[in-house]
Amino acid sequence: MLIGLISDTHDHSPHIKQAVQIFKQHKVDLVLHAGDYCSPFTIAFFEDFSLKGVVGKNDGDHPQLKEKFEAIGGTLGMHFLDLEANDRKIALYSGIEPPITAALEHCGHYDIVVSGHTHEKKKETIDETLAINPGTAHGFGNEATFALLNTDSMRVEFMSLYQ
Repeated sequence: MLIGLISDTHDHSPHIKQAVQIFKQHKVDLVLHAGDYCSPFTIAFFEDFSLKGVVGKNDGDHPQLKEKFEAIGGTLGMHFLDLEANDRKIALYSGIEPPITAALEHCGHYDIVVSGHTHEKKKETIDETLAINPGTAHGFGNEATFALLNTDSMRVEFMSLYQ
């Protein structure tokens, strides 16, 4: 199974559209968003995918975000979502509390922990857990990134976005 990983889009529509186009080209089965969409309008860009996401620090309108997720058949968690995909146990966490991110990565319960918030891409194996932060899709003047995860091979590929 191929999963698209994205975080910290912060309303950057051109980058979101690029990432979505790449997800389509790669025939991504599922998209996981680790929060900081900012405005609920950005959820509609993901309408062609099974979308699961969590609320981030900069997401203020939780009812509207939830409504937009429901409109496209997506699932939105409040900072954390526990899920399974292709027999892999996955924790999706906004990353707003680093000790909680570390606890999820070290607890041994998850095959994969996806987090955001730091704007820094990360791929690290901790015991049997693959810890991933796709970076920031916004970029904020630095590298704008997202990632593709193959759950069969556990291979992570970081992709860059350009304006």
